[in-house]
This record gives sequence, C-alpha cells and structure tokens, in this order.
Amino acid sequence: MNVNREEKDPASLREEGNSHFKNGNIEGALCCYTKALNLSGNQSESAILYRNRAACYLKLEDYTKAEADASKALDTDPGDVKARFRRAQAMQKLGRLDQAFLDAQKCAQLDPKNKAFQDMLRQLGAQIQQKAMQLSSTDARVQQMFKLLLDTSAQPPDRQKAAQNLVVLSREEAGAEQIFRNDGVKLLQTLLQSQQEDVVLSALRTLVGLCTGHQSRTMVIVNELGMEGLCAVMGSGGEAVSLAAHHLLQVMFEALTEGMRREVRGKDEAILPEPSRELRSMLRHLVEMLTMCKVSGPGRDSSINLLVKQVPRKSKKHPDNSLTLWVIDQGLKKILEVGGTVPELSNGPPLTDNTHMSCSVLLSKLYDDLKSDGERENFNRLCEEYVQRHFDSSGMESKLRAIQTVSVLLQGPSDVGNRTLEMSGVMDTIISLCASQDLTHQQVAVEALIHAAGKAKRASFITTNGVSLLKDLYKKSENDRIRVRALVGLCKLGSAGGTDFSMKQFAEGSTLKLAKQCRKWLCNESLPQNSRRWAVEGLAYLTFDADVKEELAEDGHALSAMFQLAKSEDKTVLFAVGSTLVNCTNSYDVDKPDPQMVELAKYAKQHVPEEHPKDAPPFIQQRLAKLLEAGVVSALVCMVKQESPALTDACRECVSRVFLALVDRQEDRGTVVAQGGGKALIPLASEGTDLGKTKAAQALAKITITSNPEIAFPGERVYEVVRPLVSLLTLDCTLLQNFEALMALTNLAGISERLRQKIIKEKAVPKVEGYMFEEHDLVRAAATECMCNLVLSTEVQKLFVATGNDRLKLLVLYSGEDDERLRKAAAGTLAMLTSEQPELCARVPGTTSHWLEILQALLLSDSRELQHRGAAIALNLMRAERDLATQLMESEALEILSVLAKGGAPEQGPVAKLAEQCLDTALQYGIIKSNRGDGGEGTEP
Repeated sequence: MNVNREEKDPASLREEGNSHFKNGNIEGALCCYTKALNLSGNQSESAILYRNRAACYLKLEDYTKAEADASKALDTDPGDVKARFRRAQAMQKLGRLDQAFLDAQKCAQLDPKNKAFQDMLRQLGAQIQQKAMQLSSTDARVQQMFKLLLDTSAQPPDRQKAAQNLVVLSREEAGAEQIFRNDGVKLLQTLLQSQQEDVVLSALRTLVGLCTGHQSRTMVIVNELGMEGLCAVMGSGGEAVSLAAHHLLQVMFEALTEGMRREVRGKDEAILPEPSRELRSMLRHLVEMLTMCKVSGPGRDSSINLLVKQVPRKSKKHPDNSLTLWVIDQGLKKILEVGGTVPELSNGPPLTDNTHMSCSVLLSKLYDDLKSDGERENFNRLCEEYVQRHFDSSGMESKLRAIQTVSVLLQGPSDVGNRTLEMSGVMDTIISLCASQDLTHQQVAVEALIHAAGKAKRASFITTNGVSLLKDLYKKSENDRIRVRALVGLCKLGSAGGTDFSMKQFAEGSTLKLAKQCRKWLCNESLPQNSRRWAVEGLAYLTFDADVKEELAEDGHALSAMFQLAKSEDKTVLFAVGSTLVNCTNSYDVDKPDPQMVELAKYAKQHVPEEHPKDAPPFIQQRLAKLLEAGVVSALVCMVKQESPALTDACRECVSRVFLALVDRQEDRGTVVAQGGGKALIPLASEGTDLGKTKAAQALAKITITSNPEIAFPGERVYEVVRPLVSLLTLDCTLLQNFEALMALTNLAGISERLRQKIIKEKAVPKVEGYMFEEHDLVRAAATECMCNLVLSTEVQKLFVATGNDRLKLLVLYSGEDDERLRKAAAGTLAMLTSEQPELCARVPGTTSHWLEILQALLLSDSRELQHRGAAIALNLMRAERDLATQLMESEALEILSVLAKGGAPEQGPVAKLAEQCLDTALQYGIIKSNRGDGGEGTEP
C-alpha cells in the first residue's frame, strides 16, 4: 500500500515549509509547519517548528499567535535567540513593551554583535519612555477633569468642557486606561444621572471610548453600571440621548461577542471569563424594555434595533442560533404586543412612526434565523395563538390589536402573516371594518388590507371584494389619511401585472390617474409625513408601468418631495423610495425569454410577457439624467446613513441597484462621486443580500476604472474598496463583472505599494492568475494587465522566481499572441520582471523554442509600445548573461536593433535609445564591433 511520505515525515514537511517561506508563500509554509507539529513526537524538533511558525504569524500580522508559538519554543530551549527575538517583535506589536524589552535585552546578551537586537533595544527604550511621559501627562489631565466635574460650584460651561475633553481622551488607549483606573466608571455613573443632556451625552460617549474593542473593561462596566441603569438612560426621553445609549450598548455587545469568538488574554496572561452571563443580562433587559410604558418611543426603537443587530446570526454558517431561540421563548409575545399596539388608543406603550416597521424587521430576522421546521412551526403557533386570543376577545380594541399584529407580520415574516390572515373571520373583519365610521378602526383595517393585497394568495380575493370598497373610500371619505391609504390599496392592486405591459388589472389610463393623485398627495406639504409616505408606497407599485415612470421623471417637484422624505426622520419610507427608484431606472432583473420558447408559447396560445416601448434604453437614459439633476444621489447617500432596522437588506439591495444604473454611463460617474456616492457604496458592498453586495461592488469597479481612485475614495477609504472588487473575481459573477473588477484592480495596483499589499492580502493574486487563462480575450488581457501592475511588488515577483511553475512561460507565449492588448500586457510584465529579477532572464529560452521569434516579432511590430517593450526585454536579457546576448546578436535581432537604433521620427526616440543600449552592451561583451570609424553608423559581428 502506498503511503504519502510527507504525512509521516515532519522533517520533509519542515523543509517544504522553509522553501515556501523563502519564496514568499507564507500560507503554504504555515500549513506545512502545522502538519509537521501534528506529526512530530520530538520535543526539540517541535521547538524549531514552533519558532518557524512564529515567523509565519509575524508575517501574517497575527501577533498573538506569534507570541504564543515563540513562547512554546522557548519553553523547550530558553537559549533559542531566534525564538526570543520573534517573541520580542510580537510583544512590541501587541503593546507589551516592558516584556518585549526584557526579551530584546536577553537577545543582545546572547549575541552582542547583532545589529538588529541593538536597534530593537534602542527603539523599545524610546517607546517605553514616550509611553511613560504620555501616561504621566494623561493622568494629570484626567485628574484635572475629574476635579472640575465633581466641583458643584464650577461654572456649567467649564464642567461641560471638561466632560467633552473626557470624550476625546477616552478615544486614546492611554486616556481610556487612565480614566478607568481612576475610578472613572463611578464618576461617569454620577454624570449619567445629571439633568443636563450634554453632560449625559458626554458620559455616554466617554463610556463608548472605554468599551470599544476592550472586553475586560466592558465586562467591568456592565457589572458596575448595571444593564437596568443603562436601559433606563436609553429609554428616558430625548432622541439624542437614546441614540448615544444605543451606540454604547452596541459597542458593548461587539466587545463581548468578539471575546466569545476568540481566546482573549489579559495583561497578566490569565484567560478572561466568558462574557455570556453579561450578554444574557443585556438581552433580558432589552426584551423587558419593549413593553414598559415608561420607556420613550425612541428608547423602544433603540431596543428593537439592538435586538435586530445582535441576536440573529451574522452568517448561516455559524451553527448556534441559541440567542434567537432564547429571544423567541422570552420575548416574542412582547414584540407582538408592541407590534399590535394601535397608537391612537390610550393604553399602549409610546411608539414612534418607525416602531411598527422595526418590529416587522425584527420578527423577520428572528424567523429567518430558525433552522428547522419544528422551530418555524413553534414560531407560527405562538403568533397564531397571540392573534387568536385577541381576535376572540369581545372588545373591539382587542380585535384591532389582532388586525394590527397581522399587518406587522405581513410586512415581516410574510409566510407567518399569511397564516394569521387565513385564520377564520380575520379577512372578513378587515373588509367590514374598512366601512366603519370610526376613523381609527377604518385606518387599521385599510392598512391591513393594503399589506394583504401584496400577497399572491390573497390578491384575487381582494381584487374581487376590496376594489369597490377602496374606490368608495377614496372618493367619499372626508379624511385625507383614509383617502391616501385607499389610494395606495388601489395602486397595489392595479400593479399586479408588474413590468408585463400586457397584464394590467385596470382599464387603460387608470394607473396614470392613480399616479397623478399620488404625486399630488406627495407634494402636499400640509399633510403629515406619515401620510405623505403612503403616496410613495403607491408610486412604488405604479412605477412598474413605464408611462408612470416617464411622468414621475418629468415632475421635478414630486421627485424633490420624495427625496426630502427619504432624508426625513420617518425611516419607514426607505424601501418605498428604493423600490420606486429601481423601477424608474429599470435596474430590476429581467429574464429575457428564449425567442424559440416565445414562438412556441404564441403557437400554444399561452401568455407572452411584453415590454413597454418606453422601457427601451433611450428612455431609461433620459430618466436617469433627470433623476441625477433632481438630486437622487444625495437622497441615496442619506438613505445609506440611516441607523434603522428599516434599512433592511432588501432596501440596501435597491439602493445598490440604483447606484449601479447611475454609474453605467462614464460621463455621470463624476457627478455620483462628487455627491458622496463612492463613499456610500463601500458599506453597501459589505452588508446586505449577496446580490446587493455584488451590484454595489460592480458600481465601485466602474467608478475605480474611470476616476482617480485617490480622489473618488480619499484617505484610508481607498483601501476599503479592494475587498469588494476582489469579491467580483468568482465564477458566480458574470464575465463583465470579472472584467470590470480586474480593470479596477489594475488601476489600484498602479498607485502604491501599500495598495498592492492590500490586494495581495485579500488573496487576489491567485484569482487574477486564474483569469489569465480565461477564453474571453478581454478578460484574459485585463487579468494580464492587472498582473503587470502587481509585479511591481517584490512578493509577486517571487512567485515567478519560484521554481516548478509555468508563470514565466505563459508571459512569453502571451507576448506572441495576436491580441495586441494581451501582447502589450504580457510583454510589459515580462519587461518588468526581467529588469527586477535578472535571474529570470536565463530561464526565458527554456520556456519555449519560439522565444527568439516572439521577441523579434515585438521588435518588428507596428506598435511603438510593443517595440519599446521588446527592446526593454532584449536589453534586460543581454545585460543578465553574455550567452543570451550572443544568441540575440547571432539572430536577426541584430539587424532589427541596428535599424531601430537609427531612430528617425521623434516618437521613435525611446525605442532607439534602448536599441542603442543593446548594441552597446554587445560591444562591451566583444560580441560585435563598431564600424563607425569607417564612416558608417552600424555594427558588425
């Protein structure tokens, strides 16, 4: 039986790891050392492997693991100076300067002549001194601020300034540590009880600084302040305080959950206790807040928002959904109670305009996070029991609560909402209440009818039973709130055919009349915002019709009103605005039917979808221009900034689709960037649906291709663009997306070494190499162009220098292809590599027997760029080895270079200069001799 020798031989694995490390393949080296450690039974051999693996972790910037491995090597051999130096490097990066200094000092004692050890000692000494001065200075500042804040006789402006200075200090690690060590938490607790809003805000923001990324401090603060007190601050009143407390709790959650995902060591090397108890306490208090009447509307929204962000799993790959199950068990009825509250009735907790939508999002997130049919059935049962209990009660108020709960479920987990809608008597009661004389009853019922109308199972029933009722309400009601809602119901039913021009529910012209009325309501500033947003809901459905899109695009006043709503405090309008814009820009996905299948369908007299003539590209381009003129970009940017559950993944996808449509034309990209579109696209490319992230990443690629990336994404933001672009280099993406990502990465790779390192770190190089083999000419050329810029990095050059691969051969062969763009890219890469890594020159003849023909063809090309690349390659080869120079001079290359060296036209200058340098090199070698002394300008062998 054959057994892989490497699996049984740690020494071979170590040698292989060493080879990978020398060639720059750090991940490969790490893998080999780890395998060897798993197989090694020898203590001294393991110590060397730990030392080597520590070097890998240092390169990968995982300093915690580097320190741990170096320590394990030193446990076996305390005299291992390499391991001790690596531990010193790791501890320096981790900020443990005193321990790093001791290790560096020991290294210098063991090897006094080593310059690296001496340099590190000097560096650490300076850093320790600087830190001591900083701590001393910070300590004095903290004490001064504490004294001012505790002095009740101090002037209010002075106390406020001291509180603000604390916030600034807390953002620095040294300042945060000093505040914490000087009993700052107790002082901040006192400040939280202040009646001055700005002082409370400063205390909350200081606590954010103390907790950010620091698990141990966060655990102490949670226990000292108590979740009850923090929730009380969040639910106490004003929106600014509520949002600041919400931000603090979110930072606390992130610090604690990060601690649960990895082993966190304290300064004394002790493993910190698991923070699950504190997390459960925080969740329990957030759930209890939901139904407390003393909690303000903004505080309740903040609590729901935190549950949305922190409870469901971030990725379905994580198997543990216990937090979701716990919240459903402990809090589902409380969430339904808030969702079922009718604000106009007096006995419910205070709500904002956003609360119902936030409840819908939370319910949807919880339901989507369930893993089994049993878990989902339990969720359904609890919801049905809650609705049934209220619906069966004798009082009208309970029935209204049941109907309101159904509305919230229909907007969230719609499958659950449909089941409650189908419960006996629910739909009939909704229909009958639409005719009620009581305004509140009527409003609750009409809204439920609108949400039910969007569900396919109910659309035909409501079209039959509800259209006439909605028309009567719209025409006869004397209340604007009812009329606008009835109008939306009619819009929803009228758009049942979607984008299919031939499938319309209402008579010709009806949708245009409805849309006109929606625009009228939208522009009516005397209406409250929560009524005007229903007009946008109506347009979200009606804009499936291209005639409606055209009229809306022409109505600048309506567009301006819609964009103002998108920027308002009412977050419930976000999805409606996003959907309307997706329809107007035709950025939805359309499956183009197979022409043969269409003909078969016609023959079989089946329905064939038809596209509206005004959905043709020229009309779409005109609409896009009008939207840009009306300020659509600033509206989208504001929508992305919203900290609200209403900014759902589906909403983000809508915004991404619209942005992609807006940057389709190159001439519009500058406008989008100037108004903040580039910045807004970065979070869209990392959060939301997979499709939404892809659309946002493609929009980023289009901008990066044609704009200066350093202007489009200033400062550190340009580095955040790399990951989304690399995410487009997959088989799941289209070839166009692959091509645009490669073009964008080419642009970034040409800017700086730091950007190239970021691209390399995102593991883009193997993907780029893969696309160099793509059959499509443009994609293959774009990948090679990208590689041409990436080889400016030494790390990538080493991949070509490494033996046992065909990378160099591919470049030589591509330099002889017919596709000029590919030839330029390959020859440029080859010129760069043979210049930076001369050892590669000797390998060129071994790549293919046609190498000389390929080089001569470059020199003879009609393209000056190809000639220049060919001359550069020839010069590099000749300078690298005399034998290569001899081979070139014994071929037709001599005659070609002689002709090129004569130059002529000004544009031939750079090529002529390189050709002349080639001939001068041959002269120096004595391969050829000059015949210039005879009055000529040539050379001869």
